[in-house]
Amino acid sequence: MTRIPSPLALAAASAVISLFPVPSKAQNMSDLDYPETRAEDVSETRFGTVVEDPYRWLENDVREDEEVAAWVAAQNKVTQAYLSDLPGRETFAKRLRALIDYERYSLPEAAGGRTIFTYNPGLLNQPRLMTQGPDDAEAKVLLDPNDWSEDDTVALGGYALSPDGAKLVYAEQDGGSDWRTVKVVDAATGRTTSDIVEWVKFSNLSWDGSGDGFFYSRFARPEQGQEFQSLNLDQKVYYHRLGTPQSDDRLVYETPAEPKLSHTAQTTHDGRYLIIYSSEGTDERYQVHVIDLASDDLAPVTLIGARENNWAYAGNRGSEIYFLTNLDAPRQRVVRLDMSDPAAQPVQIVGQDDAVLEQAALKRDTLVLAYLSDVKSELRTFALDGTPLGAVDLPGIGQAYLGGEEGDGELFYGFTSFTVPPRIYRYDVEAKASEIWREPDVPFDPDAFVAEQQFYTSKDGTRVPMFVVRRADLDSGKPAPTLLYGYGGFNVSVLPAFSTTRLAWIEQGGVVAIANIRGGGEYGKAWHDAGRLQNKQNVFDDFIAAAEHLIETGVTSSEQLAIQGGSNGGLLVGAVTNQRPDLFAAALPAVGVMDMVRFDQFTAGRYWVDDYGYPDREADFKTLYAYSPYHNIGGDTDYPAILVTTADTDDRVVPGHSFKYTAALQAAEIGPDPHLIRIETRAGHGSGKPVDKVIEEYADVWAFAAAHTGLAVGDGE
Repeated sequence: MTRIPSPLALAAASAVISLFPVPSKAQNMSDLDYPETRAEDVSETRFGTVVEDPYRWLENDVREDEEVAAWVAAQNKVTQAYLSDLPGRETFAKRLRALIDYERYSLPEAAGGRTIFTYNPGLLNQPRLMTQGPDDAEAKVLLDPNDWSEDDTVALGGYALSPDGAKLVYAEQDGGSDWRTVKVVDAATGRTTSDIVEWVKFSNLSWDGSGDGFFYSRFARPEQGQEFQSLNLDQKVYYHRLGTPQSDDRLVYETPAEPKLSHTAQTTHDGRYLIIYSSEGTDERYQVHVIDLASDDLAPVTLIGARENNWAYAGNRGSEIYFLTNLDAPRQRVVRLDMSDPAAQPVQIVGQDDAVLEQAALKRDTLVLAYLSDVKSELRTFALDGTPLGAVDLPGIGQAYLGGEEGDGELFYGFTSFTVPPRIYRYDVEAKASEIWREPDVPFDPDAFVAEQQFYTSKDGTRVPMFVVRRADLDSGKPAPTLLYGYGGFNVSVLPAFSTTRLAWIEQGGVVAIANIRGGGEYGKAWHDAGRLQNKQNVFDDFIAAAEHLIETGVTSSEQLAIQGGSNGGLLVGAVTNQRPDLFAAALPAVGVMDMVRFDQFTAGRYWVDDYGYPDREADFKTLYAYSPYHNIGGDTDYPAILVTTADTDDRVVPGHSFKYTAALQAAEIGPDPHLIRIETRAGHGSGKPVDKVIEEYADVWAFAAAHTGLAVGDGE
């Protein structure tokens, strides 16, 4: 099962601790000077509205523009001087290092008698890729990304095992960038072949049935200096035959008349067909073409012509292909299509349920389906005629996720929750029985923490779920410093999951709340649609209502509440801070989309019009401009303390968003609390970030949040 990148991813609680004092007003920015930021007279008129953009020059690539690089260095100098003096910073760093020091495994994949999986024994900056052949007594290291660069910022960015288990195609990710370099290694000996494929992005890696080569998607090489800025257009699908140069790769599929279409290719598990999904944006609306790999001309056959619905391959039996889809089913169902009659209507196998269908896997003659019911996972099994065969027992309330190869009788799945680190299970389809394949030994007591689900009412009366996680011994009748997290977009469901970074906060007596606001996929397509385009304000209203609920129920107070979100969640934090600055003590927007007028001008930004709308269309522009974080800073109320985080090689949400937003914050008259930016080097949007950098970042972020919410941080002993 290949990882497919998306265009656009918690010691003892009762120990006696010594306390550091809460920072005084001497810690606010009235005693520090922000770096000077040049403002230019830049504006444009859109649909009768003059849009000011005085910091547009900060959009320039930090690697190519000396003035931007100097600005970044100056901002980091001020920010690090402030953060280094915060009490609790070293405590958080020490505890994070201890909490992260446990074994972590990915779901295993198998082919030809060989099994592969990633493994981190604890504090390696990058997980190793392990392999175990049929004659191996135990797994051994196949790839170790920790040897790929001196700073451990080159990561494993995807991989796939050949059908016979003899070879592995894998991708290298440099400095957190979405660009990938693809290579091939002998799975038994570890010897790398001469095969190299470059300028791959947002791509699957799929072997042909013979194992002689693989399919991938790529863009044209960007112009020099534009690798991290230019729009991603004209993606094409290629076939690379082993032992040949990339220049000889065969073009398999392209749409020159529609340069905005992206194409992801996936071979069926039996190697018979290549399925190509085409879409223009992030919304799951796909056109589907299928190529019979036994044919000589590799001519694509249209299976789904209209880009209106989601289609996800679950498995096939000969020409009969099973898909998960939201066609006539907003919470999704399973249907069958037949390549012997591609024009025929889909045949329903498993109909829509009250729960949301999230994943589907075909194991022998059994469909294993992962559902989401009120943001909690269920696994159910069905025969190929749709007859229910029973549920897979899960160890509790949490998140289950599927893996493993289709052809064998065992299914690997993972399970995690807020207090349970990921466990890997092997499920035997015929015996209908699960057993633990890997279970980490963690350096804390899960019973020392509790997680509960609450429901609250948003501004328009919508019932919204939220999880609240705290120490079991914490006095729930007393307001506590609280982190409220949200995302709210792109049909992404925020599910129960273990997080050592959050646990470090909770151990100190803080509370973590996760709001499942609209715009996500927690309740299917309708929940997503209610939080996008002209409905985007619902997302902000839901998040504000979550904060008000936490305050009204005594979980926290406005003086103790910090809000956090990344990427689209960074936009969320920026927007609600502008709309209700009085409600929060601290705001932590990470790698956020902050300029809603120009987001579609850079790299993957053009994909996001499905969720945000088109800035060059009047109705969409008016909605976008009304909540754009960069353009709506100010007012009569002092702002909370703000720590913006981004990275210099983020080519998903380019750092110019955060740069411009920070410059505008620092120039505005919005009160004495600090408004800082932390800019990571040799890091991107998040994936592939070394463990050391994760620890350093969260030690800074949590110390900042603690300082401004009144969390008393212990000495870590």
